[in-house]
Amino acid sequence: MNDADGVWNILEPTTRAGETYTLARDLTREQALAYWYSSSHEVFVIEEDGQILGSYYLRANQQGGGSHIANCGYMTAPWATGRGIASAMCAHSLDRARERGFRGMQFNIVISTNERALHLWQKFRFEIVGRLPEAFHHPTQGYVDAFVMYRKL
Repeated sequence: MNDADGVWNILEPTTRAGETYTLARDLTREQALAYWYSSSHEVFVIEEDGQILGSYYLRANQQGGGSHIANCGYMTAPWATGRGIASAMCAHSLDRARERGFRGMQFNIVISTNERALHLWQKFRFEIVGRLPEAFHHPTQGYVDAFVMYRKL
């Protein structure tokens, strides 16, 4: 966890905002980093001039018979949005998932109000395969739908 401080600088504003992740908005630094660096997660960062601009984890979406499908979580530093960081992380994660032998990738809960993420994942050929009505309690928009997205590798 050499990058813990830089990753926390991304995790904190994203989790506190509560708009795109199902993580508790009041997670402590230790709790957030324990989640992100879980033993089941392979963690990557994008750095520029020693500053972490984004991070993602790659893991098996399920255990046992579902372990051939990958899952990722991505976060970009708020000050680095619009610079292609999320796109670079997604491309890297797809390559890494293939290297690890995964046959597909699934995002379990993409918040319907997160239009930037929806657009990006669809650009990378992820399809909405399910809608979860009012599955996410958005801090300003109330209960909103979420999507399950998938693509074959």
